Amino acid sequence: MPLIAIEEHWSMPDLTAALHALPQPDESLVLGEMGDNQERLKDLEAGRMAAMDAQGIDLSILALIPPGTQSLPPKEAVTLSRSANDVAAAAVARHPARFRSLSTLPMSSPKDVASELERAAGMGHVGTMVYGRSGDLFLDDPAYDEFFGAASELGQPVFLHPQLPSAAVRDASYRGFDPMTELALAAFGWGWHMETATAALRLILRGTFDRHPDLQVVLGHWGEMLLFWLDRADSISRIAGLPRSVSDCIRSNFYITNSGMLNPALLQHALSVTSVDRLIFSTDYPFQGPTNEEIRSFMGHFSSEAERQQFAFRNAASLFGIDV
Repeated sequence: MPLIAIEEHWSMPDLTAALHALPQPDESLVLGEMGDNQERLKDLEAGRMAAMDAQGIDLSILALIPPGTQSLPPKEAVTLSRSANDVAAAAVARHPARFRSLSTLPMSSPKDVASELERAAGMGHVGTMVYGRSGDLFLDDPAYDEFFGAASELGQPVFLHPQLPSAAVRDASYRGFDPMTELALAAFGWGWHMETATAALRLILRGTFDRHPDLQVVLGHWGEMLLFWLDRADSISRIAGLPRSVSDCIRSNFYITNSGMLNPALLQHALSVTSVDRLIFSTDYPFQGPTNEEIRSFMGHFSSEAERQQFAFRNAASLFGIDV
């Protein structure tokens, strides 16, 4: 059975240097520099493919490590987004049987986003990865509606990835510990996922999917906690007077990936609120490292071979237009 992993990160030294040079660098950059992560992230050749082989992964969809170019000034974001998309496309061209890629977009320059998405799609990128906020500009701001229209028209799924909360939110809710505990609390331990769920809710409440009914968004980490709160979230859509509930949008406009979290309880909950044709495999490389044995064992928690195939490769192939 083929296996496609859709959230497999990489990094580009020029971008990393530019992000570190900012007056207030994104603190989550340190996560990409722990252990051997930096070396693994830069490798788009034999080392990465050897890791894929060890896990039993046939094809990886590459995605730039957070925070992408989103925290850069507009002009620099445009330049480095284009460069990243060129590098990723070249890696795919060298290894078309092993890689596809998600594009990087200059979200801090809204007027340039749709055109770069179109350029990247023309180069073969199968979707794009964005974050919920650029500076003080939320992803649901009308400035980005052209982008969502272009993504829908081009058939480019939008992966909504976690990012650190704003400085104001961190000061209010995530301080008071040693620096690494503060970062863990604000990032992978809690804050990242609350930020992403909020961004997804804001897109729904802004009517994004009513204006662009064919738009497809991917959420990682089993839905960034949102799948556990749909009963309450539906009440927001009623108050907002939306024609569809939050849960209906989740079931028709969102795909969910596990991001390397192989927890059968999370799988069963996901299946209770959405359908198996909305679930896709990923490892969140290199931050999660499930073994081949762990992956195959997890696949046994699906009720049929047909469901296993949907999760392992069919849903990803359909969503991202991959011929397997």
